[in-house]
Amino acid sequence: MSATAFAVRPTTARQLAGTGVLLRFALRRDRVMIPVWVGVNTLMVLSMPNTLKSLYGTAAERADLVAQMATNSSLRAMVGPVLGDSLGALTAWRAGVYAGALAAVVGLLVVVRHTRDEEESGRQEMVASGMVGRRAPLTAALLAAAVANGALALLVAAGLAGQGAAGAVAFGLGLAGVGMVFATTAAIVAQLTESARLARGLTAGVLGAAFVLRAAGDAATDDGSSPLTWVSPLGWLTNLRAYAGERWWVLGLFAGAALAQGAVAYALAGRRDLGMSFLPGRPGPAAGRLRSAGALAWRLQRGGVLGWSAGFLLAGLAYGGMADGAAELVGDNESAREMFQRMGGRSGLTDTFLAAMAAMLGLVAALYIVASVLRLHGEETSGRAEPVLAGAVGRLRWAAGHLAVAFGGTVLLMLLAGVGLALGHGERAGAIIGACLVQVPAVWVTGGIAVLLYGLTPRAATAAWGVAGAVLLIGWVGPALDVPATVLDLSPFGHLPKLPGGEMAWPPLLVLTALAAGLTAAGLAGVRRRDLTT
Repeated sequence: MSATAFAVRPTTARQLAGTGVLLRFALRRDRVMIPVWVGVNTLMVLSMPNTLKSLYGTAAERADLVAQMATNSSLRAMVGPVLGDSLGALTAWRAGVYAGALAAVVGLLVVVRHTRDEEESGRQEMVASGMVGRRAPLTAALLAAAVANGALALLVAAGLAGQGAAGAVAFGLGLAGVGMVFATTAAIVAQLTESARLARGLTAGVLGAAFVLRAAGDAATDDGSSPLTWVSPLGWLTNLRAYAGERWWVLGLFAGAALAQGAVAYALAGRRDLGMSFLPGRPGPAAGRLRSAGALAWRLQRGGVLGWSAGFLLAGLAYGGMADGAAELVGDNESAREMFQRMGGRSGLTDTFLAAMAAMLGLVAALYIVASVLRLHGEETSGRAEPVLAGAVGRLRWAAGHLAVAFGGTVLLMLLAGVGLALGHGERAGAIIGACLVQVPAVWVTGGIAVLLYGLTPRAATAAWGVAGAVLLIGWVGPALDVPATVLDLSPFGHLPKLPGGEMAWPPLLVLTALAAGLTAAGLAGVRRRDLTT
């Protein structure tokens, strides 16, 4: 063996020194977030076989569904094509796109949190002063994402094994593959930008583009063969064809993309200084433009607000255009009709679908408000809040600026979602916009819980993600499983009137608004009395 080979090994070992310790630390920090989101994703997938069996219990009903989906391009754009008529194939069809997207979100959040977030806060500089290799933090972050995606693959494969072992393994590995592709995408973006917020936003933009490409491809063809579908990693999950004649070689696309992107991320990580980035940061505003704590909060969060707003408007347009197609697909299937009614309204099927979509967008808005509220926690732990508060700015004024963006942004998101639904559907704009705005008090309650956790127990502030995950789980999976009303009522969304189609009820909205105000006030009282987190 050459002397060069001997020289490479110690160099590689030094660059990865401390990876194990950092991985254990990352998993300890994410001991709430990873289990909650993996659990939500797993339960969403595993709830599908029984739900689909109750909706399409006979082979004839399933064959009719396949035939209808072949002619319904709008719904193929929403959930993908149906490639088989078994319960396993229908599960992969119904849950695949959204379970894959959720796995991608978890992957990007984990990687950015343990790379760029650590550098931005200054903690990585302290860690790097010890016996830690140059590439150890990136390696630990990717391994933490691999642990999350590996757990998801194992749980999904075990849970769906009764529908067929080969399809279960293929589907589980496909979900993990999507998660790792976007985890390595986030690893690259984290090297390019000097802001964790921007890194998350850009990676989420790549995920959004992948969804749009897949949707366009699936709308064009009924078998996933469109070139646009093959460009998207979410399309690869469809073309893996779990339970429909598995194409095992497609897993090589996931592995190849993850390895190639990981290699690029490692190369970039070795060519920059700690805390620096390849894309230069923009200079700050001219003096005098930020005259208040609220103006600063808006500047810090405006990118996220605008990105979420565009997403909600586009989602509303897409779902509004699908309303009539959904009514045609359900047809005379009474079980499907009843499930939609549990999710949404109780009038016509089109109203029921629109109500269900408004409720779903409200659940997603809960993620926005938690992320926006927890920006306070990020500003505090990174040390950026301290110089602001050292001036003539009180804690309540500082916090109020961020909360105004969080709670006011929720109203904007749901308003744009309603506008999109109304434009896509083309009828009854007032009723549809009202159905979306009705979701706001329930979203505010979720945000109020986040404020309470941050104000009273800042170390447990990230548990607000667990609350949001539980709300999502109840809202998405509960109606499909026909869980008791007492369980659905644990979510603030379970108390909202089902519009359009149902009757308007003001008392629940007023109670939820008052509850959100009380939770927020209690959280702000905690912020005012406690010491800043260092």
